Amino acid sequence: KSDYRERTHPRFAVRDVQNVEKLLSIDQDVFDIWGPFPERGSHYRLQFYSRSESYLNDLMPFLENLNLCVIEEVDFNFEVDANRIYIKSFAIRPDCVDSQPMEILKPLLIDVLGALRQGLVENDYLNRLLPLTGLDWKEISVFRAYRNYYFQLGSPFTKRRAAFALINNHQVALLLYRYFEGRFRDKPEWRDPLERETLVLSPVRQQLLDALEKVSDSNEDQILRTLFNLIDSSVRCNFFIRRDLPDFFFSFKISSLGVIDMPSPRPLYEVYVHSKKMEGVHLRGGKVARGGIRWSDRPDDFRTEVLGLVKAQMTKNAVIVPVGSKGGFIVKTPFTDREEGGRLVKEAYQVLMRGLLDLTDNRTLEGVQRPAGIVAYDEEDPYLVVAADKGTAHLSDTANAVSGEYGFWLGDAFASGGSHGYDHKKLGITARGAWVSVMRHFREMGHNTQAEPFSVVGIGDMSGDVFGNGMLLSRQIKLLAAFDHRHIFIDPDPDPEISYQERERLFSLPRSSWEDYNQELISPGGGIFSRQSKEIPLSPQVREWLGVRQASMDVAGLIRLLLTAKADLLWNGGIGTYVKASFETHDDAGDRANDAVRIDATQLQVRVVGEGGNLGLTQQARIEYAQHGGRLNTDAVDNSGGVDSSDHEVNLKILLQLLRQEGEIANLEEGYQLLDEIEETVCADVLDNNYGQTLSISLDEIRCADDVEPYLELMDRLGRAGALDRRDEYLPSRKVVASRQSNRLLRPELSVLLAYSKMFLYRALLESELPESPLARHLLHDYFPQEVIERFGPYLERHPLAKEIAATMITNRVVDMAGSAFWLTLSRQTGAELTGVAEAYLVFDKLLDGPKMRKAIFALDNRMQSRRQYQLLLQLEQLLAEFCRYALDSHMKLPADDSSLTWYGRQLNSYVRMMSEVLPAEQRQECSLTSRQLQEEGVAVVLAERFAVLEHLDGFLPLVSLVSDADNDLESLIRLNAFVSEKLQEAELLDSIEAVPVRDSWDRRARESILSATRKLILQMVRMVAAESLEQPERFFHSRRQEFRNFTALRDDLLSEVPGNFHPYTVLLAALEGVLHNSGK
Repeated sequence: KSDYRERTHPRFAVRDVQNVEKLLSIDQDVFDIWGPFPERGSHYRLQFYSRSESYLNDLMPFLENLNLCVIEEVDFNFEVDANRIYIKSFAIRPDCVDSQPMEILKPLLIDVLGALRQGLVENDYLNRLLPLTGLDWKEISVFRAYRNYYFQLGSPFTKRRAAFALINNHQVALLLYRYFEGRFRDKPEWRDPLERETLVLSPVRQQLLDALEKVSDSNEDQILRTLFNLIDSSVRCNFFIRRDLPDFFFSFKISSLGVIDMPSPRPLYEVYVHSKKMEGVHLRGGKVARGGIRWSDRPDDFRTEVLGLVKAQMTKNAVIVPVGSKGGFIVKTPFTDREEGGRLVKEAYQVLMRGLLDLTDNRTLEGVQRPAGIVAYDEEDPYLVVAADKGTAHLSDTANAVSGEYGFWLGDAFASGGSHGYDHKKLGITARGAWVSVMRHFREMGHNTQAEPFSVVGIGDMSGDVFGNGMLLSRQIKLLAAFDHRHIFIDPDPDPEISYQERERLFSLPRSSWEDYNQELISPGGGIFSRQSKEIPLSPQVREWLGVRQASMDVAGLIRLLLTAKADLLWNGGIGTYVKASFETHDDAGDRANDAVRIDATQLQVRVVGEGGNLGLTQQARIEYAQHGGRLNTDAVDNSGGVDSSDHEVNLKILLQLLRQEGEIANLEEGYQLLDEIEETVCADVLDNNYGQTLSISLDEIRCADDVEPYLELMDRLGRAGALDRRDEYLPSRKVVASRQSNRLLRPELSVLLAYSKMFLYRALLESELPESPLARHLLHDYFPQEVIERFGPYLERHPLAKEIAATMITNRVVDMAGSAFWLTLSRQTGAELTGVAEAYLVFDKLLDGPKMRKAIFALDNRMQSRRQYQLLLQLEQLLAEFCRYALDSHMKLPADDSSLTWYGRQLNSYVRMMSEVLPAEQRQECSLTSRQLQEEGVAVVLAERFAVLEHLDGFLPLVSLVSDADNDLESLIRLNAFVSEKLQEAELLDSIEAVPVRDSWDRRARESILSATRKLILQMVRMVAAESLEQPERFFHSRRQEFRNFTALRDDLLSEVPGNFHPYTVLLAALEGVLHNSGK
């Protein structure tokens, strides 16, 4: 105390007393700055007051990064009312000549030192900007956030280098902040965009460009221009609504198209959230997007992790309404125990949710409302939905609570699941969806998984959602082995029923493990082994099955043997990547934890792989496995049931919000009861989507084997449009495909192409009016369960996402049934827009009652060979394609309304009945036999007869158009068409054209052109014969006998052998035109 009295003037002692009183009242460390003092070249005193003892190295890093030179330091401590008080007194002065005056800096320094001491802001080099620019610590946090985002994009520079680019050019830094402020501060005089541009942005932008020209270091110039570009590409930020709040953090929304150096693929938007305790990012592929939020353990490149996941999510979401999105965050605060870690993760997750919702528009009764204080440079953007992912599966209710705080229009639809959402494990929907894929693979091999035993090796345990549910989907499963991160389970010769019951018991047992399995029920030689064991003994039965001799083996070696064991199915319900391609490294797999147990795809001996879990195989591994005869799709196809059911849940909850607003339901609790009532109907709809996608891949396999060119063209088209990076998705080049013996794409490749085809068509539909047309109305209704349609049908078209739902349903209907390449092929052949192709398909699918016909074939699963089912379905699709081709090529008015469709339907029925009269005897017999077989297999008589004549209906539309164009009856035209066709030997001629070898895409287009021209000329001939001599068609040919003899002579020569190219057909078509153009006089 005496030392304090000697060193301290009473006037300053009073100040100390006041600051000590402040310390005791707020219970936070206090800083104060006094001066200037003239001694020793004008310095200031920095006073630090604390109730806890601290050391010089606790505070010196703060002062160094604030560019403050410490001249001396004195410590004092006192007892005040039983409280120990510690005072540190520093003599300081700014350590740079460009520093702002200390009178300006005093409050800024006190504020930042308090924030640093409380852990509200990071202590790094960027704090040196404060004395240089006079910006406060929150304003400097703007640069910290953009710098960190730049680092996540893949900056070639370190964070330190980026910081010093700003420090060394602090005038540019100040102008960058002024530009940021001018762009996003919500000042009344700046609310007119033109005024903002004229008064603020344009002048600052010019000053900034002039200042950048003076930057001498090229690397610093690049860094500063990149930061300028990132600010300019930002379309929203929450800085000015958050800066004065106690929970300050900063989020900004980027329009990716504006970022110069952003790596591909570029999302539509991304939001970056920055705070002292966390960093996070959310990437969206479209305005209506959905995907999980994960806790990342990759602080240096979590955006890269999220970007890879959002690519996968885009393909997985191709079957649902939203496109893909993904988010991730890191926790920057170290923690030592699980409880503390859980708390920090939850807090970081909440910050990310708030950062997203701060920038998201809301829907109210008055329409879409922008958040108060937000300046936006993008369109209305009210759709934001998140989902669970790694580390956040338990946080759905947390996200929905944040949504409730904001009064967000989606309510608890903001995050699917939670207390009032569908429980995926309870429903087993992800596993059930993947099992649809498994059943198709086996069905195509002639094996019924629900009636015939089959062997399985699995990844996971019965407590897991996907593994546990999956291993209860057939009582015929013989689970030979499985492993998770704790145990290895081996049962060399299981009894299917006994083992099924035991697995069922484990599934019902909370937090079960393989250790809970009753080992008395395991067949001789099996057992349950800990993965912590050094060696695991191998019984004779296990050695025989695995083909090894050693009596024991290390854990990693045994798991590799199990993965390469002979079995019918490998069921992946776990976490990790266990199979890579033989030419890939373990680093390529991106899963270091499983490097020791990973195998090559060439080592797999199972016949089928079911991917209930994500990323079990690399895409290259899938392709290599498929090349060697293995059957699989991709994880995005197999396990899409989870995202699909969540999407249905979200869209139903959105409908419930509308119904509550309209008074149709009293409260949301009534709506939740409805969700419970229809959950199995929702599951059935989801499984139908799984069925449709896997069927589409199987049909595309057949189409592709017949002609791979349309699929190669599709990849080219999507690549040119910037919608697909072939190399990034491991899709083969033409050269690679040609080198394959099969000369076709493989199922994993077709799975990827299916998703990109859907995404491209979906985007085109959203830009059109088709999803809002009466034609699409029934598809919108089909999305919802029947119970919802019956009770709330009139409200479905008022659903906020009605257009997106209808576009999704159209996309799934067209691509799943007609194939991935359908819309491109028809668009190229006819010159029609993609939406025109989709509209034509919907019209004629409705005319032919396509859904009913397909359902009849689907019902024959395991009763009819899959190959035969696919042949019938392809006949239907080929007829639909021919109808669409004719209608679009001839610019026919589509019969979209009910009355027109009814008229066409009657004409079609008449046409079908006439087939029995006009077809040649041999073809009539074939049709009759096909009809009888289908009826015997359970197909209704009318549908069986329709299927039997499908391949003979391609002439219907051209002839019915003649009925419309002239005063002819359909029956006469059918007979006339049969006469002309036989006279010209049309069938033989078309078969001859199809038989010409096709060497390249030009040959293929030549064939299409010749076929189209031939059909048009024959139709023109039917029209002319009908006009001149309908009752006596022979007179038409007799009057042109010389020209007709010329034609028949050329035709007969041509049919006597298969030409090497299409040149002869151009001569033949010219001769046929000669018959038409001769007047007959």
